[in-house]
Amino acid sequence: MTATRVLVTGGAGQVGLDLVDTLRGETPPGGDGTFQPDARPVDAGEFEVLALTRRDLDVTDRDAVRRALEASRPDVIVNLAAYTAVDRAQIEVDECYAANDLAVASISQVAASIGAHLITVSTDYVFDGAKGAPYVEEDPTGPLNVYGASKRAGELRCRAQDTIVRTSWVMGVRGKNVLDVIADRAERGERVRFVNDQVGTVTVASDLARALVVLVRQRPGGTWHVANAGTTTWFEVAEFAGRSLGRGDDFATAITSDELDPAPLATRPARADLSCEKWSAQEWTALPDWHHGVERLLDARRVHDGPRP
Repeated sequence: MTATRVLVTGGAGQVGLDLVDTLRGETPPGGDGTFQPDARPVDAGEFEVLALTRRDLDVTDRDAVRRALEASRPDVIVNLAAYTAVDRAQIEVDECYAANDLAVASISQVAASIGAHLITVSTDYVFDGAKGAPYVEEDPTGPLNVYGASKRAGELRCRAQDTIVRTSWVMGVRGKNVLDVIADRAERGERVRFVNDQVGTVTVASDLARALVVLVRQRPGGTWHVANAGTTTWFEVAEFAGRSLGRGDDFATAITSDELDPAPLATRPARADLSCEKWSAQEWTALPDWHHGVERLLDARRVHDGPRP
């Protein structure tokens, strides 16, 4: 059987690193080797992987994108390259749109010309949070900040044949994220304050990576919500992580978004949790409950990084 050639942009990011491991048949740090949503293990030699970092390919350079894709001729492109600094995006608007909007247009166009399937990752921040219930793929969008608007613009650049994956609150072992900050402070004996009025869904990078393998195989097209099971708040995540690390009830304090100091530049949706019913309707196993995922990340973090100063 000929290997499926997969080109991954953003290959040095926390999802990119986990995806490359997974495509090579390895379980990444914090991963669950038993999680096989399509009930198929990744076979040795099933995928030929080309992972490109920002140093290898600047996705905002249209000519460079064309040259790289035409030279490598992948079967599937997984676009994980993105501008993700949500607050800074309010100031660096052009840079944000260049990576999240124009780059997706370039990749989609070249993918079409070489017969490759594009999978690109978007965000829950395309929604305004006013629905009051989990969002399904067909719900109207209404971004509240530049980052969300840029990702929605990138979605609209895609062809019907492309696959768009919306995800949220991504956490991995390799790379800085909110859970990393929480764990650092817990281990240093400090306390944290987190909002309890922003509701969403956690996504463990290794679980998302394994889900992406399913989409690489199936190439379904259209929009898909992919996140770990369960709805939560940032305060609940911090409280649970603190308990898992041996901290008491005084570790995490709940605050409202209005109490954040300094106030963030970007407005976040109050409730943007993602419904993954479309995923489950394909008879693909749902991503594990977020509690299980966070425990795995914390355990793997100790092994991966060792004691923190």
